[in-house]
Amino acid sequence: MSAARSIVVGSRLPLVPGLRVSMRVQGEGDPLLLINGMTRPLESWDPFTRELHGRTVVSFDAPGVGRSPTPLRPVSIAELAALAVAVLDAAGLDDADVLGFSHGGAVAQQLARDVPDRVRRLILVSTSCGVGATPGNSRRAILHGLGKRDEDNPWPRPNALGLCWHSLAISSWTSIPFLGAISAPTLVVCGTHDRVVPPANGRLLARRIPDASLVLLPGGHDLQRAEPARSLARIVEDFLPATAAKATVALDAVALDAVALNAVATERMPTSA
Repeated sequence: MSAARSIVVGSRLPLVPGLRVSMRVQGEGDPLLLINGMTRPLESWDPFTRELHGRTVVSFDAPGVGRSPTPLRPVSIAELAALAVAVLDAAGLDDADVLGFSHGGAVAQQLARDVPDRVRRLILVSTSCGVGATPGNSRRAILHGLGKRDEDNPWPRPNALGLCWHSLAISSWTSIPFLGAISAPTLVVCGTHDRVVPPANGRLLARRIPDASLVLLPGGHDLQRAEPARSLARIVEDFLPATAAKATVALDAVALDAVALNAVATERMPTSA
């Protein structure tokens, strides 16, 4: 992405006393909020965001992942959706297109249900409805996230307790009762050979969300890797039409909004191309 700008904001949020969250804002253009899987730090989006053009991309580390500390109690999917709203506020954005990957897809669905005025369009990638979904081999993905670092992806491993909290959150949540009430234009994307979240789950989401579109990409669950990320970026750009009005987020505005959230730390991150 061109004109990338990155910051980290640590904020005290009302969800859990003392909870802090790290976030990053890059680029210029129409805003796109990225909500990640349960073991993935915001750096895991880099292969995808490098392929995007003309977007202000906002991403964050969920509690217990990356630079966001682990809370002392579980955080529900609804609370994670409220956290995503706080991230939008800190970025100075009234609304945004929203893309949720895997566990983050559940948070994105909840966000579209709870605050539909904040979600322009919804993209659900490699995700499911939670309870009631066709089961896959999610245990393997969780254990892989706690294992050795991948040489190609030297991300910090997630906190084991934080991973437990995220697992509890998704195991007690379902979107089935409200899928028909999601009003945002929705795109569902899944891998044809996804063993973690089988494609049947994407088909269910596309059937139940009004006027949703479904795209099957060759590959497995991890559509953040370089090759599938390029294909995903092309699909996303086709789904999100460019507009004449570009949303530009200035660093000063982000810092100011972070102060309004009782920010406790602000740190510039290296600019990425």
